[in-house]
Amino acid sequence: MGDNIVLIHRPIGKAIFWRRGTFPYAVFLFLFCLFQTVHSAKVLAQTWPTKPIKIIIPFPPGDSIDLTTRMIAPKLTEILGQPIIVENVVGGSGSVGIANLVRSPPDGYTFASAQTGNLIVLPNTLKSVKYNPLKDIEPIALITTNFQGIVSTPNTPFNNIKEMIAYAKANPKTLTVATNGEGGYPFLTFEDLRMRAGFDYIHVPYKGSVQVATDVIGGQVQVGILGMATFVPHIQSGKLKLLGITAASRIPAWQDAQLTNEVIPGFNAAGWFGYVAPAGTPPEIILKMNQAINAAMSQKEVDDKLKNMELYVESHSPNYFKEVIQADFVRYSKIIQNAGLQAQ
Repeated sequence: MGDNIVLIHRPIGKAIFWRRGTFPYAVFLFLFCLFQTVHSAKVLAQTWPTKPIKIIIPFPPGDSIDLTTRMIAPKLTEILGQPIIVENVVGGSGSVGIANLVRSPPDGYTFASAQTGNLIVLPNTLKSVKYNPLKDIEPIALITTNFQGIVSTPNTPFNNIKEMIAYAKANPKTLTVATNGEGGYPFLTFEDLRMRAGFDYIHVPYKGSVQVATDVIGGQVQVGILGMATFVPHIQSGKLKLLGITAASRIPAWQDAQLTNEVIPGFNAAGWFGYVAPAGTPPEIILKMNQAINAAMSQKEVDDKLKNMELYVESHSPNYFKEVIQADFVRYSKIIQNAGLQAQ
């Protein structure tokens, strides 16, 4: 037939000839490749998983998401029928692990844990971060949320967030506030609070959470803001005074704590942890992994242990997680821009 391609259309028993270089042949080639791609993805999803699954943890061993992943790994193995390999890939405040993920094949055998910091904050504040969380990853499951605590030394002349703001307005550039660094999630939360409430303060950045609590207790700084878990033992011992929390609603363990949205309507800052896959991972695999993760997280012993770490279990669809990521990315991009921060 030379340059002709012969296709047998069996229903009507006729042969159709398409010549290379003609428009019909180009259409045929495109449709054929598309069919092969879709067919291969479906076959992969139907047989998945057939080998061990790796979950990248972008933080050191002992980090909360590392502990959570190792807690649920045996249950995931039971559900999926394949070993779960937990690999810590540290560096870049959690960005190196996500960068490794987006370079991985989207075949359902490499996933990563993610949180507000490495998926929302870092892409907006560090030039070295090259991945785009809205394009380069597929959300799988949001597993836990947490909130931040705002604390002070016991002898400060204010007892809650509302009084703290009033003090800051009455004493401009006097209030000192410690966070774990400029551009970090706690700092951006407090900046958002400052801009919405209209007050000033002096920022005192630290490189670690432990030193923040130590210096607020010692009186070197008046106020501190971090993830609530850091402050719990010091609040319980009376060394720190809890001014309020950034949760959207009442938390049973902290019923008396003032909520930020009681002072500034609509204001809350809930951090989250979840799992993501490389962009292009078949949706059938994403859904199967989502269901497995949600089932693993539903164990009572997991829920109880995480509550002691001030982490609260969630169970949602991949699309819900996607909407959370998109909304937070837009929100914190605006905060960073309004605060005049430049990517470093």
